[in-house]
Amino acid sequence: MRIVVALIGLLVVVTVLWDAFETIILPRRVNRQFRLTRLFYRGTWMAWSSVARHGKRRHDTYLSLYGPLSLIVLLVVWAGGLILGFGILQWGCGSHVLTTDGTRSFGTDLYASGTTFFTLGLGDVIPRNTLARIVTVIEAGVGFGFLGLVITYLPILYQAFSRREVAISLLDARAGSPPRAVELIRRLGEYDDLASLRPLLLEWERWCGELLESLLSYPSLAYFRSQHDNQSWLAALTMMLDASALVLVGVEGAPAGPARLVFAMGRHAIVDICQYLDTPPIKPTADRLPPDEVARMRAILAADGVPLREDETIAARLRELRHLYEPFVNGAAIRLLLTLPPWMPDPDAKDNWETTAWDDVL
Repeated sequence: MRIVVALIGLLVVVTVLWDAFETIILPRRVNRQFRLTRLFYRGTWMAWSSVARHGKRRHDTYLSLYGPLSLIVLLVVWAGGLILGFGILQWGCGSHVLTTDGTRSFGTDLYASGTTFFTLGLGDVIPRNTLARIVTVIEAGVGFGFLGLVITYLPILYQAFSRREVAISLLDARAGSPPRAVELIRRLGEYDDLASLRPLLLEWERWCGELLESLLSYPSLAYFRSQHDNQSWLAALTMMLDASALVLVGVEGAPAGPARLVFAMGRHAIVDICQYLDTPPIKPTADRLPPDEVARMRAILAADGVPLREDETIAARLRELRHLYEPFVNGAAIRLLLTLPPWMPDPDAKDNWETTAWDDVL
């Protein structure tokens, strides 16, 4: 009986360590459905987001807590699983960890496992045979290594988050808040700076690649929200897909080559991210760019010196390109409770840099 229990404890330890290895160290996507981290995020996000889903409105401050908090809880789950696994293993090996008065129990094994894992060394529990000492030494090494991984994991995670958010913040003055594709092209034309679209697209091709790699390597980053409620990584990605699609179908003088690269990399990113988050594509219930808005878009861009090609098939071609990514970004928006940006500019909207908390005072 104790041998079976010892094997169960060993299985718990190996499962937690392998899950931590895949999440922290392994730099590639893991497609296995039964995985501790995936089950953890699926269950906890369902519970956390249900409060916002069934409320009268979305509480962005409440939702923004989930990403960092889930990371802390996941680390606690890993540590608790390892302590429990080693405690079960000690009990299965005969419970030879004794207190100073000679008593033994599963509670003592669990307590000894906890003090060993965190390398406390209190001295009030002592392994009494060789096997118990071996398990104790192994757990102390695992605990020390686990804490070292956590110390290195958090800075890497927040560096990836910071790089992602810097590019999103730069969109504020370029494309508005929230960022809109037509507004981006319109402002470039207004300032006679359409030539800067090429380096901007090349920069965002790299951003899309970094977004894909960071979210697949560190899935918790998908739940980290931006500083402003009207900004998000999904809104930025959607806007760049919109803008590159618009350039491809007919913006006069715009670089089609870089736009094609951004579109390819952006669609690749959102498709793989949705697959990793187990989020199927969902067709939007409302058209983000109705057919009657295309004529208004043409007039807005022409007024700022960015004419569209005189081609009656632009609307149809644009609709074909949008069909390649809109179901995926819409599915991710529903899953993560994020809002997709509109296409058309809002003349009454202000950029984030134009507003302050003291607007009523100034």
